[in-house]
Amino acid sequence: MILITNPFYVEDEINILHSLFEEGLSLLHIRKPDFSELEMAQFIQQIKPEYRKKLVLHNHHSLAEDFVITRIHFSKKERKTDHNFPARFSKPCRYKYESISTSTHSIEDFNSLENDFDYAFLSPVFKSISKENYHPEIDLFEEIKKRSNYKTKLVALGGIDSENIQETLKKGFDDIALLGSIWKNENPLKQFKLCQQIAQLFSL
Repeated sequence: MILITNPFYVEDEINILHSLFEEGLSLLHIRKPDFSELEMAQFIQQIKPEYRKKLVLHNHHSLAEDFVITRIHFSKKERKTDHNFPARFSKPCRYKYESISTSTHSIEDFNSLENDFDYAFLSPVFKSISKENYHPEIDLFEEIKKRSNYKTKLVALGGIDSENIQETLKKGFDDIALLGSIWKNENPLKQFKLCQQIAQLFSL
């Protein structure tokens, strides 16, 4: 189970994140698109060093080496428009990272991924909790029946909460990513623990 940071300011965010790590959060995607490189560095600096191996950087990838972060994420736009993209994954470069992930918005896009990616988000599965007017235009559960890429892990994103985790995993996704269900909740820690329990029960 993956958690993505709220892109905007969250009161007491670092303490909440530490509590989530203590409860077993395995991967935290840091997505703060408006952060400068300095702001991103200051944010990471506040996270205890022992948890940094669980961080995934969405931007300012150059900071990964500074903070010994071994996981990075690329947006669909970066993947499509960066002409240097394939060169980034020559063997010496690729092996620096424990995982590399990306975002997709159709099963065709997901199926077309090269083997460079360990996992990819496919979204939105349900109506987004965090973004207004962001909802699926087609039934992704039907679409993923066309899946041909089994080397890349398929992660559901968009509207995932405690009520639909079981359905999502049962219908073919390999994992789930949470965002709005945690950060829009009055008690993020309690909600995370509930989602975690449901996901763990399904994997038994």
